[in-house]
Amino acid sequence: MNTMHSTTNTTMRALSQDVLGGPEVLKVMEVPRPQPRPNEILVRVRAAGLNPTDWKHRAHPAFLGAPPFVLGWDVSGVVEAVGIGVARFAPGDEVFGMLPYPFGHGSHAEYVAAPARVFARKPAGVDHVQSGALPLVSLTAWQALVETAHVQPGQRVLIHAAAGGVGHVAVQIAKARGAYVIGTASAGKHDFLRGLGADEVIDYRETDFAETVKDVDVVLDTIGGDHSVRSLRVLRPGGIVVSILPVGSSEFPEEAERLGVRAVRMLVDADHTGLEAIAELVEEGRLRATIAGTFPLADAAEAHALGETGRTTGKLVLTM
Repeated sequence: MNTMHSTTNTTMRALSQDVLGGPEVLKVMEVPRPQPRPNEILVRVRAAGLNPTDWKHRAHPAFLGAPPFVLGWDVSGVVEAVGIGVARFAPGDEVFGMLPYPFGHGSHAEYVAAPARVFARKPAGVDHVQSGALPLVSLTAWQALVETAHVQPGQRVLIHAAAGGVGHVAVQIAKARGAYVIGTASAGKHDFLRGLGADEVIDYRETDFAETVKDVDVVLDTIGGDHSVRSLRVLRPGGIVVSILPVGSSEFPEEAERLGVRAVRMLVDADHTGLEAIAELVEEGRLRATIAGTFPLADAAEAHALGETGRTTGKLVLTM
């Protein structure tokens, strides 16, 4: 038996917290191991990505309210057991997925039980760290660009914070759809973005995108605030800004109406169909997560602190 795992079949190690606060509130604890209910699978977690939503929920009441809770939505691992009625998977299958957002959290643990339909088969040819980094960011980008904005070949797509978790995946998805991609990032990340296929990069510290970019069909806004409203002004008539920040000022929809463009706010949603499309892109070599660092569960506080600097390129991943 792997010595990293709990010694009994009824408990597991999980990253929990009793209070809201800084990274220091995170603790590795022994907790009951979940059992798969009908239509659920129990997955032994091998890797689980970290996302900005993890540190937001760790520190603020947000959607989940008060702890105790185990955070984490990304997961890659191996099916340990299946509940009644699960036809898609069997024990031993390698899977990846995003737990239902926001209330399905709990992947920063040795095991997680969740609906079978939020998982897909892990892409062939990549390790669990890679597939554990992808689900939340790639589903966010896929749902924004493909399902909401319907990006078409030749369209001009502007991606804010293009070197971040969602951003660097969105660049690759937009390129895979045949778009002309413009990304904003600090100067040190421009070569990285060109390597992912970005056609144009803007140093947001030196240049105001709203002054220099125009005739854009789709903007992916990963920042919110006044970025959302200012992004509307670079669109061509009928263009769309998709903001992945679900709340904000009423100025965003009002300004869109005035300009004859569209403003949409969205939250990512668990979906195996999108995951299967993402796995296909991975297997074709057209999508890869850049890993900014991997951390064992015991060092999760360090990973949170690093993520909160907002300066990492790509994704941080916890390994079990």
